[in-house]
Amino acid sequence: MINGNLLNVFTGEIYPAEISFENGLIKCVKQVNESYKDLILPGFIDAHVHIESSMLSPSRFAEVVVPHGTTSVVSDPHEIANVMGIRGIKYMINDATSVPLNVYLTASSCVPATPFETSGATINADEVDKLLDMEDMVALGEMMDFPGVLGGDTEVLSKINSAKRHKKPIDGHAPLLSGDALCKYVAAGITTDHECTIKEEVIEKRKLGMKVMLRQGSSARNLKDLINSGGDFIVSDDKHPEDLIKGHVDLMLKDAIDYGLDPVDAIKMVTINPSTHYNLNSGLIVPGRWADMVVVDDLEKLNVKEVYIKGELVAKDNQILFTVKPHDLESSFKLNPKTSVDFEISSENKEEILRVINVFEGQLITGESEAILGVDKGNIQPDLEEDILKISVVERYGHNHMCNGFIHGFGLKNGAIATSVAHDSHNIIVVGTSTKEMAAVTNRLIENNGGLVATSNGQFESLKLPIAGLMSNESADDVSLKLNILQKKVKEMGCKLSSPFMTMSFMALLVIPKLKISDRGLFDGEMFEFVDLIKQ
Repeated sequence: MINGNLLNVFTGEIYPAEISFENGLIKCVKQVNESYKDLILPGFIDAHVHIESSMLSPSRFAEVVVPHGTTSVVSDPHEIANVMGIRGIKYMINDATSVPLNVYLTASSCVPATPFETSGATINADEVDKLLDMEDMVALGEMMDFPGVLGGDTEVLSKINSAKRHKKPIDGHAPLLSGDALCKYVAAGITTDHECTIKEEVIEKRKLGMKVMLRQGSSARNLKDLINSGGDFIVSDDKHPEDLIKGHVDLMLKDAIDYGLDPVDAIKMVTINPSTHYNLNSGLIVPGRWADMVVVDDLEKLNVKEVYIKGELVAKDNQILFTVKPHDLESSFKLNPKTSVDFEISSENKEEILRVINVFEGQLITGESEAILGVDKGNIQPDLEEDILKISVVERYGHNHMCNGFIHGFGLKNGAIATSVAHDSHNIIVVGTSTKEMAAVTNRLIENNGGLVATSNGQFESLKLPIAGLMSNESADDVSLKLNILQKKVKEMGCKLSSPFMTMSFMALLVIPKLKISDRGLFDGEMFEFVDLIKQ
């Protein structure tokens, strides 16, 4: 039994209450005539997150987020699914069940995300149907293939119909989709979207009945711009470990309140709203539900004092009260070392007009520009003064695919950086000032069996991610320390982006406009087709 001032998310009232529970379930909630200081809230739910993006195994993820009041997450495991398929999803389930955090999963709908890239696995409609049979599989994962929905692709529609048969909601992914196209997307049965970047987008989607997730991640931070346009959930989507150490859902709530949202409304967006939408046994303090509760000091400071999951006190004063023993999983990289020649782009002219990817701080959306670049010894050269660097995607699943292009916005003055975290197929992505250093940083990444690497002047810094090339079995503190060393090195190399590796990881995400790159070519996310690097 615990006592305190209860925030009732049904009525918005706050009153002193006595909450009893047994066998992990809430038994009774009684209003009492007492005086308390502490406030009791339902356990926080992050309704859309990719645990793999934290670079932590699920158990290590729980270790860092539970003390911040997170008792449940709805996680789409499509990152590891694109690398290892069903085997990767089973790893996430097995590791997650070793800790108290409630990890609900969605059945990854787009593995691979598009047919325009090379992934390590495929999950077809029959396999999605089997995944949806699982009790903890609460929805069909974000349907990124919106062209497939709009075009009536048989495989895409089969996955959607499977979710309908299982009576489970369908998560969306429709950046900047509008008008007739958006109506057709919603008509297919898709109920949420987390990709809104402008107020008009939020308003249009909510008017059509979609539930909009306001995102506050490490790279994409849209909450401040969208908070006054309405929203149903507050989610992280992708969070790096150094940010998770500072806070998770609790920090997103504080941001929302600082931006002017009513505290009770904000808390509903991470409790009752996701609970009812996904039919979870979490997020509500009512008899018969899991006893998932957070004790905080007050409604605005939201400093977490105690966290209960299924009636067990699992964290107190920012310290976990459970043990963490991550499961291991070998990663497989099937590619040979690269040379500088592999990263060259040849031309017989003295100069060329090229398409360039434009990066924007804090956004997944990119732009497109053009640049006139010189040719030296038959190879097109970057222009460091204009911040036009080389970018490459190196396929890692044994097919020997590779594509080279140019990018603006990283600001590197020397060296190269590389990562095996490259949404969604997670091939190796490299940005650099010279082909020699790009080859060197790629080869070090292969030696490390995945992770993040930076090099300049012959010196290397690395963060190894041996679990599918995506995650570490080390603690968030250890991963964050190594990541901070990397970020510092990249800053010294001239980069001004706040999260350069996370930003780079989205340059291969073809389902986000405008210009992106895969191992097979330069891709226009609005026309949804490949485009030539050299403009005629």
